[in-house]
Amino acid sequence: MAKRKLHALTFLAPNMLSVYRFTLDYVSRKLGCEIELTVGTDYREIFQVDLAFICGLPYVLYTSPHFAHSPIEALTAPVLQHERFQNRPIYFSDVIVHRDSPFHSFADLRGCSWAYNEPQSQSGYGITRYWLVQRGETNGYFREVVQSGFHQKSIRMVCRREVDASAIDAQVLAIEMRDHPQFAEKLRVIDSFGPSTIQPLAAACRLPKALKQDIQAIFAEIHREATSRAHLDKGFIDHFATVSDADYDDIRAMLTACEQAGFLWLK
Repeated sequence: MAKRKLHALTFLAPNMLSVYRFTLDYVSRKLGCEIELTVGTDYREIFQVDLAFICGLPYVLYTSPHFAHSPIEALTAPVLQHERFQNRPIYFSDVIVHRDSPFHSFADLRGCSWAYNEPQSQSGYGITRYWLVQRGETNGYFREVVQSGFHQKSIRMVCRREVDASAIDAQVLAIEMRDHPQFAEKLRVIDSFGPSTIQPLAAACRLPKALKQDIQAIFAEIHREATSRAHLDKGFIDHFATVSDADYDDIRAMLTACEQAGFLWLK
């Protein structure tokens, strides 16, 4: 394979940056090519890059029939540690509240304040929207809805009691709880949404098929090397599984349900 330089972006939580940087450095060594990873700021950047760690909802949006040619395709995704994740590339969104609050389930949150990370997040926005649609709660469930920018900021807002609750990617929450024990002392999980297919590493459709298959094969084996284990454990990753576009049909179905209900904005 001729040497080449690949440009990758991550749109995922900052507390996973070091893990994904390690995985791409690993792939770079195996392929014998340079892979530059930067933090994405606009999802339209996926039209210019080679690889992207991207949330399932924007992945679905950018592979929709609205585009004559989808710019990206899913290659691989993490399988998280713990039996909760069924040895599948899935995750949940955990609903958190302050430990001293009176709330014990999502049903208790009617009329409360709610934080979300950003509107194209499946874990923080899309799944909450779908949950409300499934229960016929589309007429203003929350008193206030606040955009925080990142899950980590939502966690801190709940800890400081600036908002009552938020839905947090379970992987992101587990990392924050481990790395910042003070949060564990201030928070409770009262409900969970999901599962959803977990965020993929997607590749530009224009990349050679053989290169994409090589990347999938390397990710499928990365957990087998002892030097990789500590890095994957930082993100509670057991291994990576090969995924395809069809694996994200669950998120497509959730989005379709919200579109049909005319409920695309939390309120």
